[in-house]
Amino acid sequence: MSTIKDVARLAGVGLGTASRVVRGKGSVSPAKLERVRKAIDALGYRPSHAARSLLYGRSRMIGVYIPLMSGTFYTAMLQIVDTELRGAGLHMMVVFGIGREGERQQAIDGVGFLLERGCDGVIVLTSPLLEEDLAALGSKRDKVVLLNHSFDSMPDQCFTVDHHLGGRLAARALLDHAHREIAVIAGPAGVADNIARIAGFMQELAEAGIDTGSLWMVERDFSSSGGWSAAEELLASGRPFSAVFCANDEMALGALSCFHEAGLRVPQDVSVIGYDDVPSAAYSAPRLTSVHIPWREMTRSGIAALLNLCYGAERPLTRTFPVSVSLRASLAPPRRSRAGGVPG
Repeated sequence: MSTIKDVARLAGVGLGTASRVVRGKGSVSPAKLERVRKAIDALGYRPSHAARSLLYGRSRMIGVYIPLMSGTFYTAMLQIVDTELRGAGLHMMVVFGIGREGERQQAIDGVGFLLERGCDGVIVLTSPLLEEDLAALGSKRDKVVLLNHSFDSMPDQCFTVDHHLGGRLAARALLDHAHREIAVIAGPAGVADNIARIAGFMQELAEAGIDTGSLWMVERDFSSSGGWSAAEELLASGRPFSAVFCANDEMALGALSCFHEAGLRVPQDVSVIGYDDVPSAAYSAPRLTSVHIPWREMTRSGIAALLNLCYGAERPLTRTFPVSVSLRASLAPPRRSRAGGVPG
């Protein structure tokens, strides 16, 4: 491993000069500064993170804020971010919230922490931040990109999809398979993208002549355990249903497990459709039909935009992310209505 002495020797300068360059303190001529920097690059010398920030004026580190570290959704997103950043010679620092209680303040504190720790830029995944919270960042707001969220004040730094359309496509998939007795397991009522997908789902059903006011619907927290408990509640309700729409795949997978334990066959006795199309959806039993959101493409474009902002890069990106439905084995036409999900 190279040392500061090796850097000084290769650059042809004294140890003190090399040290001043690395520490960013003291007077160094432009010529010697350039020679030391080239020696550092040639030797692959790795000073401390703080010293690198002083040396190059950048930390080469990107912060990532996620509202909750649980389930497979955010894990998959972080893997995409880490892969993209490492490919660009960067590293990431991750901060996450601890739950729904006080989540807005958690997001404010998390983003502030990342910026205070010297991150060159910050990626914020779905969060309850408001326009005023972003305005409070001042000039640092220019180094923030948001995924799965949109703000009118910074449209070029926001990357999201049409979740209202996603909800409509979920409903259309069920209608095309002749389902009309449909139960809904929704996500948290205060989450913007959940509101949009549920609104789109209900609109599509209403336009097909279904009384959406009479549908069985319950709210859960996007977790597998939430999907399980909701499915248990649905079975105990005695309500007839032939299909269940879950507002994310985590809850759908929990519901699938609950139905299996209760002796229901999917899709013979009940169909299940999820939302997000996370990688695990294609490997559940049965394989889960899900609304496909192009998370990978959206995340890559968000990262490209941030690198362009932070480092003057000119990475190509896109702003249009088509939503579709991945049809798999968990969806089929209804055999007949099932009161309380009890198969005949």
